[in-house]
Amino acid sequence: MDADLALFAHVVGRPEADIDLARAALLVAEPEYPELDIPHYIAVLDQLGLRARSQLGGNGPGIEAARGLLALLYEDIGFVGNMTDYYDPRNSFLNEVLDRRTGIPITLAVILIEVAQRAGITTQGVGFPGHFLVRMPVEGGIIVMDPFHGRLLDADDLRELLERVGAAARAAEPHLLAPATKQQILFRMLGNLRGIYRDKSETERLRAVLERMLVLEPSDVELRKELEAIGGEAPPRPSGGGVIN
Repeated sequence: MDADLALFAHVVGRPEADIDLARAALLVAEPEYPELDIPHYIAVLDQLGLRARSQLGGNGPGIEAARGLLALLYEDIGFVGNMTDYYDPRNSFLNEVLDRRTGIPITLAVILIEVAQRAGITTQGVGFPGHFLVRMPVEGGIIVMDPFHGRLLDADDLRELLERVGAAARAAEPHLLAPATKQQILFRMLGNLRGIYRDKSETERLRAVLERMLVLEPSDVELRKELEAIGGEAPPRPSGGGVIN
């Protein structure tokens, strides 16, 4: 295992509460950007967090805090979902999304989650069918945010999203809004890159992605076969489960 992959494994192998999601997401980009200045991008998130804390004025979790976070990131800073080139791999690299202020739902969700955390507000990713979302736990329920369009969602909006992917019949299933673990977020980020690089036959890039996916889910037989088919060396199968919980 090379040093970059070993570092990724070390960061994501910690207990859920101890995983630094931003750092792990930046390590996803490291094979593409070997000289990536990770502390710089952590500092960018820190500064956004300070601005959010100031703008929220001490508001705890609630509708005003959600609106304030969205206003800062999408109106003041100018983050926006990349609708013109959705499958550009740069949309899956956190450093590029912070630089270019455009990305796909899951990377924009990571920024929203990390900025909220720095402002003292707990938010969580949601692996909603076809469209990654962010939830904010509040007394009596949750507030749901769309990180791609920078807006709040109600029950009708969620039903419409399900209809778009042919899953409207599942609208009442409560697990659809269950929080995703940090490992699951990273796995989904890597999965996006897997599809892009596989479609473009970019073998070396695909190999790095598959290696990291197997760090997160070492028991995945299909991942293992795909990596071996392109000449990669999969790690030994673990006796227990993978990192994802």
